[in-house]
Amino acid sequence: MKLQLAVLFGGKSVEHEISVISALQAAAALDREKYDVIPLYLTKDNEFYTGEDVGRIEAYRDIPALLARSQQVVPARLGGKAVLLRQPAKAFGKQTLAELDCVFPIVHGTNAEDGTIQGLLRLLGVPFVGCDILASAVGMDKYVMKTVFKDNGIPVLDCLCVRTAEYDADPDAALAALQKRFRFPVIVKPVNLGSSVGITKAGDEDALRRALELAFQFAPKVLVEPAVQSLQEINCAVLGDADSARASVCEEPLNAEEILSYENKYMSGGGKGGKTGAKSAPAGGSKGAGMASLDRRIPADIPPALETRIRELAVRAFQCIDAAGVARIDFLLDKESGDVWLNEINTIPGSLSFYLWEPAGLAYRDLLREMVDLAFRRARQQEDLTFSFETNVLAGAKIGGSKGIGN
Repeated sequence: MKLQLAVLFGGKSVEHEISVISALQAAAALDREKYDVIPLYLTKDNEFYTGEDVGRIEAYRDIPALLARSQQVVPARLGGKAVLLRQPAKAFGKQTLAELDCVFPIVHGTNAEDGTIQGLLRLLGVPFVGCDILASAVGMDKYVMKTVFKDNGIPVLDCLCVRTAEYDADPDAALAALQKRFRFPVIVKPVNLGSSVGITKAGDEDALRRALELAFQFAPKVLVEPAVQSLQEINCAVLGDADSARASVCEEPLNAEEILSYENKYMSGGGKGGKTGAKSAPAGGSKGAGMASLDRRIPADIPPALETRIRELAVRAFQCIDAAGVARIDFLLDKESGDVWLNEINTIPGSLSFYLWEPAGLAYRDLLREMVDLAFRRARQQEDLTFSFETNVLAGAKIGGSKGIGN
């Protein structure tokens, strides 16, 4: 019997459109002999829709029209199963549209990848692919992430956080504190966004002021860190969980600008795969779409010893936050000094970083299957835990007295 697998994507995020591309790439590559794939689209208004056209990338050229001919649903727990209920409910007939065996969230950014979706799925009691709540939240907040990695001996750049209220109260004091801590140039970034949205390199005080004001448009907390002058970016993916994980080959993004921008990542239309001819999309996917279309060098042009170190650091970082599924870990390398810093972990990377596994002989379909298997493995481990115990505390409980029930 096939597994009922919902591929969940979209969400209230600046990376909404990239989520659609990543998810439909994956849906096209899933083994249809093993899974009944249910596309589940979450709008920017946090409404769920499904239907045949929800799984077609062409339909997203006119989203209002797509929604008008699709079925709105509500995820719920009913009869011990996670289900999708029709919304609005029908006057007569069956209300349950589908029962879900597993959910594959392919969402990016805030209100989705940050543990929000994972919390919903945990409440529904359905196995789901990828990181759990805590790992998702840690991976999204760049300051918390750096703190955890630093405490575990993983090299990260020094940084300072600036909050909106702090900056609004005294911008000059905030700027002075940053300049006392760091020399120019610095990198300014929203603390909880991906896809390079709101990130700026600032070379003087005026540029720093503008960079902060831009970043505050996207997040209430902004991270400032020193810019690496002789920069080489190296990325590596990790597949597995806290018990067992392995690293992919390393890649080197070939960006034309000092910061790999949103346009570099998703709108270059390259599809050339850089100097290696890496594929731009899996079978059935959309060429030139998502992270797979970025020009890159695979494998990265780095010495074998450095590649080994980066792959080891990637696995350590992955397991340090109890990640699961596939994550991409991005590193910053100073080509002059040889220093390496972990920049960030992407708990649900664009295109699921399938292009980093294919060179090692792991086809996209097999990568997806392994990710689903890991979801069921975690679910089995959760079933072995105790979350409640028998008690008669409610049998004699009374409300209204002067004494509380205590702790």
